[in-house]
Amino acid sequence: MTIRSSPYASGPPPPGGKAAHQGRNPLIRGSDRVEYWLRRVLLAVLVVGLPLAGIVVGRTAYESSLHTARTQSAERQQVRARVLSVTENVGQTVKERARVRWTDGAGTVRTATALLKPDAAAGDTVRVWVNRDGAVTGPPLTNHQAVANGWFMGGMTVLSVTAGVFLTGAGVRLVLDRSRYARWDAEWELVEPRWAGRFRR
Repeated sequence: MTIRSSPYASGPPPPGGKAAHQGRNPLIRGSDRVEYWLRRVLLAVLVVGLPLAGIVVGRTAYESSLHTARTQSAERQQVRARVLSVTENVGQTVKERARVRWTDGAGTVRTATALLKPDAAAGDTVRVWVNRDGAVTGPPLTNHQAVANGWFMGGMTVLSVTAGVFLTGAGVRLVLDRSRYARWDAEWELVEPRWAGRFRR
C-alpha cells in the first residue's frame, strides 16, 4: 500500500491499532441501536412469523368450517315441496319469497316461506332445505367453501401481519426521528453561540 492510498497517510494510526478501528463506533446513537434491533425483529417476524401465522389461522379456519359443514350436513336435508304462492317477487336476477308445502318423514304436512329462484311459480315442485325441526333453512356449507374460508382467513392474516409490521416500523422510525431532531436542536442551541462567536473576532 502506498502512502497516497494509506488510510493513515495524514498522520500516525490511532492508539490500539486495528482493534480500536474495529471497536464500537462513537457516532452510533442509542436510537440507532434501537432501530437496528427493531429491524432485525421485524424481519424475523416477516420471515418466520408471517408464514406460520398464515398457516395456523388458515388451517384453524378450514377445520372449523369443515366441522360446521359436517354438522350442517347431518342436521339438514332436502325435501320436495309444492309452491303454493309467490309472496314477493323482487326481480329476475335474485331469489323470491314463496309459500311452500311439503310432507316430512313422519307424515306431517308442513307449510313455510322459502327463498326460491325468480322463475318459480305457483304449482311448481321445488326442493328446499329443512332442519331437524322442520324449519326451512339454507344449504349446508360445502367442503369447497371450507377450503375457500381457510385460504381467505390465511390470506387476510398474512396481509394484516404484513401491514402491522410495516406500520410498526414506520411508527417507531417516526418517533425516533422526532427524538433525534429534538436532541439535535437542543445540542445546536448550546454549540451555535460558540460557533458563531468564532466569526465575530
